[in-house]
Amino acid sequence: MNNSAIAPLLIASLTNFLNLYLVIIFVRLLLTWFPNIDWMQQIVGFLSPVTDPYLNLFRFVPPIGSIDLSPIIAIFALQFAMNALTTLAPAFSSY
Repeated sequence: MNNSAIAPLLIASLTNFLNLYLVIIFVRLLLTWFPNIDWMQQIVGFLSPVTDPYLNLFRFVPPIGSIDLSPIIAIFALQFAMNALTTLAPAFSSY
């Protein structure tokens, strides 16, 4: 594999990872809407350590009433990063 094929492969892999992480964040957020279900504790127990470090970066936004806006901002930031990677991918493939 030559060097010109490595950059697009890395960008595609990183984009796929970010897509998977976005799905994990969505699942984590959806499960918080149902706190009384017992089987959820095992899943959230796994998802919390994976997603909380990233979500905690955006906890500087104060909640409005009982609505926490930090996950929304975190999702937008993740989508912005994915769009930036896909936009920059053709530039890296020319090297």
